[in-house]
Amino acid sequence: MRIRATVAAVSGALALTALAVPAAQAATDSGAPYTLNASFSNVSIAKAIKVGTTNMVSVSYAYTLTHGADVNIAAKDFITDAFLYHGAYSDTSPELYGDNPATCTATSSTTATCKGAINIYPANSPSDGGLLNAWAGSWSVAAEAVAFNGQSQTSPDMSKVGYKDQSGLGTTLVQRNSALTTTVSATSVYKGRTFTVSGRLTRADWEKHTYNAVGGQSVNLQFRKAGTSTYTTVKTVTTDSYGNLKTTATANYSGYWRYSYAGISTTPGVSATGVYVGVK
Repeated sequence: MRIRATVAAVSGALALTALAVPAAQAATDSGAPYTLNASFSNVSIAKAIKVGTTNMVSVSYAYTLTHGADVNIAAKDFITDAFLYHGAYSDTSPELYGDNPATCTATSSTTATCKGAINIYPANSPSDGGLLNAWAGSWSVAAEAVAFNGQSQTSPDMSKVGYKDQSGLGTTLVQRNSALTTTVSATSVYKGRTFTVSGRLTRADWEKHTYNAVGGQSVNLQFRKAGTSTYTTVKTVTTDSYGNLKTTATANYSGYWRYSYAGISTTPGVSATGVYVGVK
């Protein structure tokens, strides 16, 4: 079951719903939760997350939880996690959570290191862990904690439940995964002659669940001489509206040719597999 936490305005007060229980089982609000004596810091998470069209992607996170002496983080009904949100932090922001809450290890009587994972399901609808293409790019990190204090999680007295969330703890990029190919017109060429190098740049479409062309992008044509390990950029080529690449190269040495894309905030960089061209 996926953990989802939503803070909504109810009669001018904040009420906690749908945390650790299905939304259909959430109790009718019986008051506002009090502000839990807790804060979050030192968040670590990957700088970028590449998401394709079908496979679930899991990204680990860690943070420091600081809490008052009155907060029992070892209680079975104490729950905390980190999550991602897109745009301004609000009740309507797109959010991404993990399948399970974080696991916390106390480092002192009032601090703990908490670790968990956020899971993204691109094959699902946006309401169920999936994504819209417009959401590619920067996401922010928030964290939350709830202490049920022995209250029933299906019908709690909300006034006895403590809740705290904190936004703006960090950022990461959630990117539409990219793919790049390289083909050559000949794999054996006389020295000094030219040949054609073609390719195509595509990226994940989270809504259609396919890979679509990426036009207008600068891509480097690179060469690695046989017997060496380093690619060198020969020239830069721009993809057409269909994501296609095409240019000519001169065969001076036997070696490997490939296209390499540096990437942008919404689309990760990628290098195609090198294609060997021998010089006669």
